[in-house]
Amino acid sequence: MILLCGIGSAQAAPPKTVLVLGDSLSAAHNIPIESGWVHLLDACLGNMVPKWAAVNASISGETSLSGRNRLPALLQKYHPAVLVLELGANDGLQGLSLPALRDNLTAMIDMAQQAKARVLLIGIELPVNYGPQYRDGLRAVYTELAQTKHTALVPFLLDGVALDPALMQDDGLHPVASAEPKVLDTVWKQLQPLLQ
Repeated sequence: MILLCGIGSAQAAPPKTVLVLGDSLSAAHNIPIESGWVHLLDACLGNMVPKWAAVNASISGETSLSGRNRLPALLQKYHPAVLVLELGANDGLQGLSLPALRDNLTAMIDMAQQAKARVLLIGIELPVNYGPQYRDGLRAVYTELAQTKHTALVPFLLDGVALDPALMQDDGLHPVASAEPKVLDTVWKQLQPLLQ
């Protein structure tokens, strides 16, 4: 798969930042960091005119609560123009309360928007053994937040990847390095309009 990054119009402007706050799915778990989708995104953004840069603040194991606690300092340090918010998978895998997840995501979106950053919310799907009620509820958290908070939305980060064993690591949760460009393609479709 070939990733095509859009080139903006030529004009003098300071570089802008895309801050990615995520978990192991954005932290290049068990693969070389340069193979991860956020690193690929940074290379892509560097080709734009004017230039953008991606800052990867993702940590394996991050939950929505720990991300919420870290975000204020990250916003103050990086002043991002765009926040890519990819959290909730660990909340879901631990069976944590969906109202608590919604509350944490809402707080992070509010913080980012108050800091004048556009938000791209990235959803996740859980394995079928978590049951339809919890899985549907998790899906609804992202969809409803994107609508009420007017954010961009990627419904499922691993769309087109998760169900292909050849593209997934043995744990069945994380993509292999060769799948990361496809992950970035999924993100890019919703991220690109936020860069205009």
